[in-house]
Amino acid sequence: MATIASEQTIPAAEAPKRSFRLAPSAISYLQATPLIAILGFFFILPIAMIAVVSFWDYDFAGIYPDFLTMNYTDTLGSWVTWKTYLNTLKFTVIVWALTLFIGFWVAYFLAFHIRKTSTQMILFLVCTVPFMTSNIIRMISWIPVLGRNGLVNSALVEMGIVPQPVEWLLYSDFAVVLAMVHLYTLFMVTPIFNTLMRIDRSLFEAARDAGASGWQVLWNVVIPLAKPGMAIGTIFVVTLVMADFSTVQVMSGGQSASVALMMKNQMSLLQYPAAAANAVVLLVVVLMMVAAILRVVDIRKEL
Repeated sequence: MATIASEQTIPAAEAPKRSFRLAPSAISYLQATPLIAILGFFFILPIAMIAVVSFWDYDFAGIYPDFLTMNYTDTLGSWVTWKTYLNTLKFTVIVWALTLFIGFWVAYFLAFHIRKTSTQMILFLVCTVPFMTSNIIRMISWIPVLGRNGLVNSALVEMGIVPQPVEWLLYSDFAVVLAMVHLYTLFMVTPIFNTLMRIDRSLFEAARDAGASGWQVLWNVVIPLAKPGMAIGTIFVVTLVMADFSTVQVMSGGQSASVALMMKNQMSLLQYPAAAANAVVLLVVVLMMVAAILRVVDIRKEL
């Protein structure tokens, strides 16, 4: 009884102090605060400024703060704009299809036909060597190859395949697509290769034990499991092609157009509100395309 009484009469000063603890949700928000601040300053704020400027007025002398829908009506009400968007989407679809086909087979070869990991990494690094130079240099390097007196035309004429040099190899839509495929294929190879390397090889043995052929294993096992990597590569390629203006300008010789090139020309004429309106419309279109991709394929397992 004495022991119990002594325990009940512990002085208040000696009582254990309560520690201040944050709720788990508050800790999560605090941990995400630096990232939110960085994204807000470098991503959300610039987009908000572009959206605000898209409603301003302008003339040959400058731009004036206002709230006008003229820039959007001029953009969306012009058949030139719609034709330019269709041309850009044409480039996007063709480049996406070619980069997906080439990128998948390159990644498939690296993942399943190269046994040593060191050899895989060496070959993968070889694929990245061209990316150590700028896009402009890699585009210009096609001119002596595809030109009227270039390597391809010289070889075709000397072999008697064509009587005279082919004109459409350079400064055409073909040259634009070829340069874009050259520039953006690696953005498709990398995520697909990463996805294929995660596939459990025992699934192939199980499929073969069940009587599946090589093509059936590819179609029913490899491709479904590679869809997240394909989706990530598609997002990369689509966004890059939609925003590319230098390739279209250089490789088409000014004979073709894209939305990004149209915005570049507007900015060179100091028509910043019109260019901002085009940028907002392009952003909405790209976000819709990305949302459609994400609804078809769940890429959260790759993140």
